[in-house]
Amino acid sequence: MGRIAVAVIRHPSLWMVALRQWVRVVPTGWWRRRPFLPLPSAAYLRFRLLTQYGDTERAPEADDVLHYLRWCRQQDG
Repeated sequence: MGRIAVAVIRHPSLWMVALRQWVRVVPTGWWRRRPFLPLPSAAYLRFRLLTQYGDTERAPEADDVLHYLRWCRQQDG
């Protein structure tokens, strides 16, 4: 996840898109459930990895995340 964070930090034009997407995927009331962090649900992450790579064990690639954020920006536009 560090590589993804660095990749997004290097693209200021995607900061607001990344924040908006983060808010959208974090479950409501995240502070009431362990690990008490604003993280997407494990089921959502498995679904995204399966649909992107066909493998739930593969780590997302930074370039793919940047491409996704650019796509989200176009869709919200």
